[in-house]
Amino acid sequence: MKELLVDWKLMLAMGGAAIAALAMIAYAFFRPAEDPEEAERKRRLHLNQIGRIAEGQIVDLVQRPPESKEARKGLFGSSARPLKDMRPRQFVSYSYLISGVTYHTAQDITGLESQVRLERLVAGQPASIKYDAANPSDSILVADDWSGLR
Repeated sequence: MKELLVDWKLMLAMGGAAIAALAMIAYAFFRPAEDPEEAERKRRLHLNQIGRIAEGQIVDLVQRPPESKEARKGLFGSSARPLKDMRPRQFVSYSYLISGVTYHTAQDITGLESQVRLERLVAGQPASIKYDAANPSDSILVADDWSGLR
């Protein structure tokens, strides 16, 4: 016991590290879940500000029903935060070419219908795509205040 008291600085450091580790673990499990629609809105705004423009084309327009609670399971079986907007989801599939690499992706445009004329959207239609130069697979076709559709 006397030897432990002599090395009190080491014990204090180990205790502090243990408390910090427990606090980080508690934060990881109990932090509030981020709203998926808000996260997507932030991603669109970021790409709209920093994105470079490339030419691409529309591949398809798909309408899907909202995911059920069973399909939205999170870590350790807990339920992920549900979507606020339970309308059928509108996805636009598109492709674009950057530095010889063809990217094929889709964007959920639910809530952005004011930027898109769905009745005029057809496969093969040319479009402008905004993408992140540091990560070309991260792209958008439509943002809150921008549209690459013609």
